[in-house]
This record gives sequence, structure tokens and C-alpha cells, in this order.
Amino acid sequence: MNAVVEVNPGGIVQTGGRMAVADVIEHVATVQQIMQRVMKPEVHYGKIPGAGDKPVLLKPGAELLCMTFRIADSYRIEDLSRDGMIRYRVTCVGKHQGSNIVLGEGVGECSSDEEKYRWRKAVCKEEIEATPESMRRRKFARGKGGSHYTVDQIRTEPADIANTVLKMANKRAKIAMVLNVTAASDMFSQDLEDLDESLRETLAERENKAPHDPELAASLVRAAGAAKTVEALQKVWKDALPVIKAAGDTMTYNLLKPVVEARLTALKAAAEAPVEQEQVQQDPPEAGDGTEREPDPWLAEMDAEEAGNADR
Repeated sequence: MNAVVEVNPGGIVQTGGRMAVADVIEHVATVQQIMQRVMKPEVHYGKIPGAGDKPVLLKPGAELLCMTFRIADSYRIEDLSRDGMIRYRVTCVGKHQGSNIVLGEGVGECSSDEEKYRWRKAVCKEEIEATPESMRRRKFARGKGGSHYTVDQIRTEPADIANTVLKMANKRAKIAMVLNVTAASDMFSQDLEDLDESLRETLAERENKAPHDPELAASLVRAAGAAKTVEALQKVWKDALPVIKAAGDTMTYNLLKPVVEARLTALKAAAEAPVEQEQVQQDPPEAGDGTEREPDPWLAEMDAEEAGNADR
């Protein structure tokens, strides 16, 4: 995908005083345009299941923002390693390429004692048996559908992953710097992509366990489909909202809304048809059939309520 985005490369550099409101608006608009027209999901940014709706800025996305705003990065590395453990704390300094003015910094840290670096899967049963007991373990992990499984693991050799640990610290520091310098934290998160796999699974499982009552959904859908007038349909909807909200049942809301919209379209069409054709339309068209629906004032409440559900 090719896109042309006009950028004022000097706009991010301020030699004195505060930024003008127009400059702030232009800067924010540039970041938004880059995200919408240039960045690609799962390449420059991604989403972690169960970790909210805010996308996570990935290293390619940070590099793209650096290119856009002419930010050159340099690093100060602090070695905090000790016997049996590799650990680095890195400060990434962002400077404007044209003027060499320091724009901001970000700090990142990584250690070989982190769960995903400390252990690796055993190659075979013989390797487990040949490894000292203090250097091996059996890990319990979550499986699909609430099940669990075990994995035999042995301790990694810290020196073997020293370069990986340093690169990860550099990456974390750079993403932090980019978010600080570009003021893009309201659009992106950071570091969530580094979550241990088991923590990701826990978050995803928690998201999948959102409350849902199939019987409630079925009864509300039947009531909406059976409504004979717009007023009756409106009452079904308004009575349903507090019940759905109290239960936190977003899925029922998402199932009910298109049925209500479809039934409203059918009722309005029947009311406008000649008397002899009023009984022709008995059932609402199925949601998603491509029927163009006319806006209705009370349907604005649906959109307001849907926005509230999305914020929860």
C-alpha cells in the first residue's frame, strides 16, 4: 500500500517556549495519518488478547515513526550482570537528525532471569535425566478449554542468551523513547508484546470468559421479533438495556441490536405500505441481509450504549 503523508520534519523541534496549538494538532494528526495510511496491523503494531483495545507499538512501527520525524537514536548501556545472570539497563536517546537537538529519552531493561529466557524445553528425556535437579523443572501450563499440560524444562546458560537480552533491552528502550518523543502513548502501548506466553493465555482466557446468558439472549431476540409496533419494539429495547448492562453481557447486546434494527425496518415498511399489503411482512429480515436502514431518533440510544460497552 502506497500513501503520501506530508510531514513537517522540523515541527517536532522547539528551540524555545511552548509549541503553538496548531503545531500540536498538526503533530497529532501526522501520527494518526501514519498509523492509518502507512502502518500495517501485526507488522508495525498489534493487539494482545485480554490486554485492552489500545494497540501495542512494535519495533518496526517505532522505526517508522523515527524515520517520519527524523529521530536518530543512540544508546547508553548499563551492565548490571552478576554471576549466573545477565542483565542490562539501556537508555535510548532520541536526537533530531538535522539539528542534533535532544528530543527525549526512554529506558528499557532485560534480564536472563525473566521466565521466557531462564528456561528452555528439554530436547529429550535423556537430557532431563542428565541435568542436575537444581537445573531442571517440570512446568505446568494452561491448555485450551481449561485443560493443562506439563513441559520438562532445563535452565538456560546465561552467556548463550546475553546478546538476545541486550537486544531486547535496546528494543524496549527505543519504543519507550519513541512514545515519549512523539507523544503517541494515547494511541499505543508498549512491552505487552513481551508478555510470557502463559500470561498471554491467561489474559485471553479471561477475555473469553465474559459473561453470557444464552437463554436471556434468546428470549430478548424472540420478544423483539414478535413486536407488532414501533412502540412495542422500543419498549422491548429499553427494558432490555438495564438487564444486559447489569449482567455485563456484551454478547447478548451484540445479538439483540441487529434484530431490533431489522424489525424496526420491517415495521416502518409495513406502516408505509397500502392497507391490503400490511400483513405481507410478518417476520423481520435477517441481520446482515444488506437492507438499507433508515435512521430513527431512538436508535441513537443504541449507538450511545454500544460506545459505553466498548469502553468497559
